[in-house]
Amino acid sequence: MPGPKQSAVLAFTDYLKFQKRYSAHTCRSYHDDLVQFFDYLETQFGKVAVNEINYNQIRSWLADLKERGIASKTINRKISSLKSFFKYLLKTGEVGDTPMNRIVSPKTSKRLPDFIKTDDAGKLISSLGNTEDWKTLNTKMLITLFYNTGMRLSELISLKESQVDVHKKQVKVLGKGNKERIIPVSNELINGIREYMQFKRKEFEKTVANLLVTEKGKAMYPKYAYLIVRCFLDQEVKTLSKKSPHVLRHSFATHLSNNGADLNAIKELLGHSSLASTQIYTHNTIEKLKNVYKRAHPKA
Repeated sequence: MPGPKQSAVLAFTDYLKFQKRYSAHTCRSYHDDLVQFFDYLETQFGKVAVNEINYNQIRSWLADLKERGIASKTINRKISSLKSFFKYLLKTGEVGDTPMNRIVSPKTSKRLPDFIKTDDAGKLISSLGNTEDWKTLNTKMLITLFYNTGMRLSELISLKESQVDVHKKQVKVLGKGNKERIIPVSNELINGIREYMQFKRKEFEKTVANLLVTEKGKAMYPKYAYLIVRCFLDQEVKTLSKKSPHVLRHSFATHLSNNGADLNAIKELLGHSSLASTQIYTHNTIEKLKNVYKRAHPKA
């Protein structure tokens, strides 16, 4: 039978899952952060009731993480987990105040996202070529869908055939927090999706509701998609330091920004809740302006 702390963590993760509608991945991250915290707490301070946890104990855990070389970005995520947890406990009346008020998140250096250059993206799409089997067909679908829609891996994996409107040439995406957004797509991509669905029906007696499937006709899973994309990018784009589906999402956003797309429109297409998250994609535009200034201004 779980103790009071374990019960509080389970109740909190159920709240995130069923009321806040967070993804399974996010709920698992919050849960794991809290389990790590309570394990540390018990090791260092013995059994401490949830309403007796104080600022110094939390600071001690964060200092321990830093000493062990845990990145600031990861520490910030763990702080967010604790802040959300104590906010939930305040809401349920299990604590009278939160010890997180005095906790300051460490500064992180803003790292520019990796993206594929526009010329390389064109070569990348043209290199997909003929689809001779399920692996090459899935490679083509994954690369074109990621680059043409900017979807997250979790969004694309869970995309249903019913979310693709071939007549209106658009895709309805279910994003973080179950927020829906519409992404317009090209004729070429719609034709590719239609052919993929027809091939599915010809190949398998029973088809799943998900758009993308494995060679066995089962719904595609994250690791399968991730490895296909990484393998393809590894072969075709040697200059990238990171090779993942998210690089294609970054490329989608950066290329829109570089070609003059409104930042608010990019925000909506990406499914960002805040414009601050989208502003990082102006980085390359600013670099281009600097180059123009250096070339054209007599005092540059």
